[in-house]
Amino acid sequence: MALKTLDNSLEVLKYFSKENPAWGVRELAKEMNISHSIIYRILATFENHGFLNQNPETKKYELGLRFLEYGQMVKEKLNLSDFVLPIMKKLSEEIKESVFLTWLDGADGVTVEIAESSQTIKFSVSMGTRTPLYIGASCKTIMAYLPEEKQKDIMNSGMKKLTTETITDPEELLIDLEKIRTQGWCFTTGEYAHSVFGLGVPLFNNKGEIIASLTIAGPNYRKPVEEKLPDMVKVLQYAAMSIQRYFDQFSFKLYHE
Repeated sequence: MALKTLDNSLEVLKYFSKENPAWGVRELAKEMNISHSIIYRILATFENHGFLNQNPETKKYELGLRFLEYGQMVKEKLNLSDFVLPIMKKLSEEIKESVFLTWLDGADGVTVEIAESSQTIKFSVSMGTRTPLYIGASCKTIMAYLPEEKQKDIMNSGMKKLTTETITDPEELLIDLEKIRTQGWCFTTGEYAHSVFGLGVPLFNNKGEIIASLTIAGPNYRKPVEEKLPDMVKVLQYAAMSIQRYFDQFSFKLYHE
């Protein structure tokens, strides 16, 4: 019973996302199909330990600052800001678009570092943004280098469209992933957000396992992206090589095998 309670508790946390950052007891109980009394005890326990806060006006629960503390600990462990962020900022200044480092976490990609474009209009996401691996350049770049069995598990878990350009047909997606693996980079337009392009390249640990991706993203209207694609790939790969040399010195592993 204790293990079941723990499993339910951890499952509750997964429902707090950028799209749904706050939940009331009854609405979350209905969403999870679990007794509201059980959900209340779980939420109250998380609140007592600082993992959740209850908004006094809406009575809904939101993520607490304890997660920020843990997130900072993970970031410091990876030591990304000291070495990787300057490379990303230099790339962003050169390409005049935002640059993102996306880390593999289970069936998702998580944004762990950002160098934002200096342009007034730019594409941006928040640190910690979690996206399914089948959507967009940053995540599909990672998915392309996963074992075939893992790719099929992700597809069999169900795929939903974020935009009309999101690929959710398994056969079409497998063809796309093979193309990415063959050419060594992924270019998408409008898959994650309308009128936004993404260009990603893979990053590996010292065992040759895919662990992350480096991605350039920005609005389509700014320039004829396809015409400048070869040059963009070249500068992105050069920056990725510098980061890769850093990764090769450490035993970074997959968050979830």
